[in-house]
Amino acid sequence: MKHSYLLLGITSGRLGRLLVKNGFSFTPKTIFRIFFLAQSSLFASMFKRSEKRKLKKNLAQFEMPSDPVFIVGHWRTGSTFLHQLMSLDDQLVAPTVFQVSVPDSFLVSEKYYKPVMTKMMSPKRPMDNVALGFYEPQEDEYALIKLAPGSPLEKLVFPKNKSYFLLDYDDFIPSENVIEDWKKALRNFCKRLSYSKGKRVLLKNPFHSMRISLLRDMFPKAKFIHIHRHPYKVVPSTIHMWNVVSNENKLKSRKLNFEVQDVVAVLNRMLSTIRQQMKLIPQDAKAEISFKELQNDPVKTLKQVYHQLGLKYTTEFDAKLKARLSETKFYQKNNYVLSETDKEIIRNGLREHFKHYNYEK
Repeated sequence: MKHSYLLLGITSGRLGRLLVKNGFSFTPKTIFRIFFLAQSSLFASMFKRSEKRKLKKNLAQFEMPSDPVFIVGHWRTGSTFLHQLMSLDDQLVAPTVFQVSVPDSFLVSEKYYKPVMTKMMSPKRPMDNVALGFYEPQEDEYALIKLAPGSPLEKLVFPKNKSYFLLDYDDFIPSENVIEDWKKALRNFCKRLSYSKGKRVLLKNPFHSMRISLLRDMFPKAKFIHIHRHPYKVVPSTIHMWNVVSNENKLKSRKLNFEVQDVVAVLNRMLSTIRQQMKLIPQDAKAEISFKELQNDPVKTLKQVYHQLGLKYTTEFDAKLKARLSETKFYQKNNYVLSETDKEIIRNGLREHFKHYNYEK
């Protein structure tokens, strides 16, 4: 699936509002993508009505656990790896690739979508070698862009200019006129996710890194895990990721520029925001790890995280964790070569964070 996967599964009404609001380019590639999305939106709308009709009463009576777990951190810091490992815990439920693809109807539509999606999906993510299975955990921002206004991903799909679409930091927090709709969408998605398994929700979403205070207001008992990684690895990998994702999803033919200095500026702002907002969270509701720690000793690192957060580290989870690690021990990460000029830009833009996290220069 190499085209428009960010909006795949969106309902007709939501797709129409996005197209009217943002416009699109009249090119063969874009018209094909819109036709593909429009066709899939008809089924998404039908299944949404079906789920609402069948489960509205049950969902209204269901009370989800009030203490979800949020994994935050900039893109390419190892948050997906952490998400995949923690999703093996039977005490938690993480959204899957399928569930974020059809966030309005996943409780009733799985048996219909699975045969089609499994044939269409690539076995690996387009930007790296990470597995992309039907049931693999996926970040909830891919659901939120389809459920409510307020996702910064909208500017990636419908670029207004060539600049880095994340430079406007206000975009991370939904504006006043849409924030209630956004919060309702997230709550409902989490509730339905929890309803599917009757478990505590586990979410991983780099965009949430700038929303920690908002999420704490919504879920006062929530727990947060921040994972960070050396910027020399994060910055070039982020540039590569956004180039791939934008090329495969944008509905305007404008070419986007992802410059080192812009990615550094966003990383700087995100790390500063995380550090400031994590200070306000009780010790037993937060944990911080580095990708290096997780990579070198995943079991030890997760045991420390669970202890810090007051989560139960079970023998069943331990067995599943070790089995998964054995399966993925030969995984090959992408490697990037940075020029000395780019390294200097990164060091200068993140000087204080280099010092705080003891990054080698």
